[in-house]
Amino acid sequence: MQTTGQIKSSGWFARRLQAIGDCLRADARAPGANILDCYVKSVPGPQSALDIFRGEWSSAFPEPLSKCQAGIVPLFDDDRVKWFLKEIGGVAGKKVLELGPLEGGHTCMLEKAGAAQITAIEANSRAFLKCLIVKELFGLQRSRFLCGDFMEYLRQDGPGFDVCLAAGVLYHVQNPVELLALLARRCIGHLLLWTHYYDKALVAFNPELASRFTAAQPVEHAGFRCTLHRQEYRTDLKRPGFCGGGKATSQWLSRDDILKGLSHFGFRDLRIGFDEPRHPHGPALAIVAARG
Repeated sequence: MQTTGQIKSSGWFARRLQAIGDCLRADARAPGANILDCYVKSVPGPQSALDIFRGEWSSAFPEPLSKCQAGIVPLFDDDRVKWFLKEIGGVAGKKVLELGPLEGGHTCMLEKAGAAQITAIEANSRAFLKCLIVKELFGLQRSRFLCGDFMEYLRQDGPGFDVCLAAGVLYHVQNPVELLALLARRCIGHLLLWTHYYDKALVAFNPELASRFTAAQPVEHAGFRCTLHRQEYRTDLKRPGFCGGGKATSQWLSRDDILKGLSHFGFRDLRIGFDEPRHPHGPALAIVAARG
């Protein structure tokens, strides 16, 4: 017999599968599309699975799949994650929360490093399905990918995590200050935050990027005051493999507001690495922060 919770969960899962299916069937409904093109006629193998999202992968794959055609970014061998693991003494035996796993590269690194349990939350349904492909190809056993909005997940009451990984997500949300506050509630150990930040002078070196910032708004959240800088995705929304936020705009924080915000919400021992003020996509830095 199903419990009420199981019934609700089953209904939610069915709706999510339907939504994901609708997204994947969009191309099949296009004029001239043939549903039979969705069938794979080659010998089963990793490349066949990767080709479901041909042209959309960001990640370059490590051994034993290094010869597979996918993306070019070394997210399965990311120096930022290596630095983080070294700074906190590893994740062996720890419970990890990962926000926005994208294609599961960092997830694979965390599981390889001995994490006892990884909960990875991805809102982009196509990225979520790519994570499931990666989970199968690399045989991940201690990682669970959830399809949904990590902000909504964090707003609910739930368990704490020894480690929280928020790489490449802060500048994609509507309220980055709230995200810092929510992470402080659920992170009982260490946080790795890698993010772009807003700096008018530094952003000005890239006129195309500078033109995307169209407004600034002072805000207050849980006693912390700062300024949000609105960024517009514009033509990026039409790019295959788009991996930004779920709306046409996002809000960036300044470097100073990020550091002060972390301190305000209870993070301490802030250590900075990968400080890249001239990063081509906007100034960026990595931060290791501790709770408790």
